[in-house]
Amino acid sequence: MKRWKFLIVISVAWMLLSCTKRFGEINKNPYDFTEEELKADFQLMGEPMSQAQLNLLIYNDPPTAQLQQNLNADVFSGYMMSPNPYEGNINNLNYGLLYYWNVKPWIVTYSNVMKSCDFTQQKAKGRYQEFYAWAQIVKVEAMHRLSDIYGPVIYTHYGEINADKSIDYDSQRDAYYAFFKDLNEAIGVLTDSVNNHAAWRFSNFDLVYKGDYSKWIKFANTLRLRLAIRINGIDPKKAKQEGEAALSHPLGLLTTPDENFNVNITPVTHPLNIMCNNWADIRMGAPMESILTGYKDPRLPHYFVHAEGGPDVYHGIRNGIAISAKEEYTSFSSLVKLDSKIQFMTAAEAWFLKAEAALNNWNNAGDAGVNYEKGIRTSFQQYGITNVSDYINNDSSKPKPYVDPHNPVNNVPPGDKHLSTATIKWDNGAPYEVKLEKIITQKWIAMFPEGQEAWSEFRRTGYPKLFPVVINNSGGTISTEKFIRRLPIPQIEYVTNPQAVARAKQTLKGEDNGGTPLWWDLR
Repeated sequence: MKRWKFLIVISVAWMLLSCTKRFGEINKNPYDFTEEELKADFQLMGEPMSQAQLNLLIYNDPPTAQLQQNLNADVFSGYMMSPNPYEGNINNLNYGLLYYWNVKPWIVTYSNVMKSCDFTQQKAKGRYQEFYAWAQIVKVEAMHRLSDIYGPVIYTHYGEINADKSIDYDSQRDAYYAFFKDLNEAIGVLTDSVNNHAAWRFSNFDLVYKGDYSKWIKFANTLRLRLAIRINGIDPKKAKQEGEAALSHPLGLLTTPDENFNVNITPVTHPLNIMCNNWADIRMGAPMESILTGYKDPRLPHYFVHAEGGPDVYHGIRNGIAISAKEEYTSFSSLVKLDSKIQFMTAAEAWFLKAEAALNNWNNAGDAGVNYEKGIRTSFQQYGITNVSDYINNDSSKPKPYVDPHNPVNNVPPGDKHLSTATIKWDNGAPYEVKLEKIITQKWIAMFPEGQEAWSEFRRTGYPKLFPVVINNSGGTISTEKFIRRLPIPQIEYVTNPQAVARAKQTLKGEDNGGTPLWWDLR
């Protein structure tokens, strides 16, 4: 059977098993296989892992991918904005949250990723430890993203059905602690395999690193550091412990662009290409215009296509504005066509994480300024841009005021408190907060177009400075000045898992709405 036919069969089987109430059923495989079949190129363990990678952002269903991430995190991050006035211009983009939109991240992650990883782990446990460890890392990557959307998630209790037919959530704190534990175990297994020169067992199914254990270890270390940095404000002791463990590992972090965590979805096109070029449903966000044009950033033409008016004209749409018709803003800057790889982590991000770890005085983090500049250089290298020195030494350019040529109500004028005054050049003598804003602003630029992580970092740090919505349709549940902090627990869970939802809500800092911050969110 050809590989893509097999993928389709596996994908259909997995898609049929999405409802939370059926986790018990999901964990029983009616088509079990023998040891001999397991050894046949490991296909029946490997193909589910291919599906797990492909569905970190659903690769073959642009309408679902649009709801999984684009019409929430990609916009909330300031990267993008839609010219489409969905639902009479009352939608996520102006905090009129649409619950039938916001269930998609949950459904895709459990049906297509968690399910696949759990399946592989059940078959690999005690026999094929590299497969088990690999699934562990992919599972953490998927589930930390989900937790950073909703807060509490079903992780350590996945598949455990209580007497009342509920399946318990982990609080976000408990989920993060479990992520660290699982990453530590997986890194240990793969490190032993590297030290013992073990053969790469999952090369045929790995759509990121082609089975290279060393690169998976570097990714897992970087992911561990990302999560450690994420919780430093709320849990500094645990953050330091986990961050220093990642920084001290002999194989280190991601360092160069060839180690970026990109899932190869060939021959399928990137879903953002469909949303932007086929549907004209997404355009540049106003903060991107302000920051990239203000800094004269040479990455700008690698990210966006110029707007009508000339090759040097770029326009972004401000979030949460009054849009009467889609045609008003479709002439604004679209995204440059992306290749058939979906980016989830860059080596540049790793350098910026090290820069912040150095600000925190963590062991083995190095020098903050050196790491900061290395992050910029690595991002430039990713796009083949060679002249980086002028940019790094620029101590005068700042983000530009924003002007909406269609409606001055949406402008962000000079001196506005939401307009950043951060410059680029590093200054060792600057206060901590000034240094942090530089690091996060440059990390934000370098992570594009990965809006989920950019939104999380904005919520954690308040950087880069973004423009608040002009119209707030939340009914008072989301503060315009504090921005949206999370998505509510999906309504399907209230219907199918109500007892567990009631318990999960007790772990939140407030009501189950978009204005309640996550556990690690102190802003």
